[in-house]
Amino acid sequence: MSDFTEFAQQNWLLFLALFAIVGMLVGGEILRRLRGVSILDAAGALRLINDQDAAIVDIRDAGDYKEGHIPQARHIPFGALQERLGELAKVKDQPIIVYCRNGVTSQSACTLLKKNGFAEVHSLKGGLPSWLDAHLPVSRKKS
Repeated sequence: MSDFTEFAQQNWLLFLALFAIVGMLVGGEILRRLRGVSILDAAGALRLINDQDAAIVDIRDAGDYKEGHIPQARHIPFGALQERLGELAKVKDQPIIVYCRNGVTSQSACTLLKKNGFAEVHSLKGGLPSWLDAHLPVSRKKS
């Protein structure tokens, strides 16, 4: 035990960085839960789409959307989401799955939707790449 204490004293910056990283990870998870944002993997998203007719919102830019998107996904870029909330009024009481390029920005979009009265919003963990990794279909047609 004394060796560990000596090591910790000599490498206090290393331990400080470790505690900072752990704090950010735990803090981020706590904030996500407080905001009411649920994260789904691709299989969970597919179940929600099939069982509860969840709406899908792609918040990536137009170029990414044209390269491929989840079938029936509505394209509303993140920068325009606040102004275009009215387009989602019909699905306000349905589950909504939001996805982006990597799963980070979609959590912010979900928070925005929750603040605007959308009942059940979910972020696709890992974004579109996780959908593709699960060998699920993509469309290149404009929805």
